[in-house]
Amino acid sequence: MSVTIKTADEVAKMRVAGRLAAQVLEMVEEYVRPGVTTDELDRICHDFIVIQQQAIPAPLNYRGFPKSICTSVNHQVCHGIPSNKRLKKGDIVNIDITIIKDGYHGDTSKMFFIGEPSILARRLVKTTHEAMLQGIAEVRPGATLGDIGNAIQTYAEARNYSVVQEYCGHGIGREFHEEPQVLHYGNPGEGFVLREGMCFTVEPMINAGKRFIKLLPDGWTVITKDRSLSAQWEHTVLVTANSHEVLTLRQEEREDYG
Repeated sequence: MSVTIKTADEVAKMRVAGRLAAQVLEMVEEYVRPGVTTDELDRICHDFIVIQQQAIPAPLNYRGFPKSICTSVNHQVCHGIPSNKRLKKGDIVNIDITIIKDGYHGDTSKMFFIGEPSILARRLVKTTHEAMLQGIAEVRPGATLGDIGNAIQTYAEARNYSVVQEYCGHGIGREFHEEPQVLHYGNPGEGFVLREGMCFTVEPMINAGKRFIKLLPDGWTVITKDRSLSAQWEHTVLVTANSHEVLTLRQEEREDYG
């Protein structure tokens, strides 16, 4: 497995890219309302990234993906393609942002509620966020990828949710997807040992029903096989000398992370 260790200069560029990706989620929040289409959200994010940030939306034309962001609604697990379908009250939507700035990627996603969510949806979204934080808390030199996956799986399954196993986090830097693969399930002490300078995403997909999924004919959109709700959160994380640094923190999160 060829895992890149980031230099100080590369880390500085990753911090910039991560901050810009977080800013896109902060910017778009006011537009995520009943009646908006995910196509409109895509256009708003695209223009902000290209014009304001003078950056590149990484998903656009990546392996043929047709849009600048991913929008996954309700039972869509990941890689939802923005469309002319309007969001309605009670929907939940994951907006996944990846930007390229000065050759380096920043990757993050957030769940949004459209109007007032159901109790089930609120609990799922909250648990998924907390599961991601449990995984990130394990990141330090000498820990393993299995430690991260086990923390996420244990937290989610203890609350009667299931973890999607076919999609995972990934190394990130000059490339959108680098080694290693960061599974959101596993056993403590197993897998690749973390080293200072590694950079990767932690992005659990948690289902309210069973973990099984299906890929739609568009070749991108993944849904839950039983049509149960699914939620996902994502951060880009750097392994530091003694712990970790989250590179994609939004302003609303900074107090939680100090």
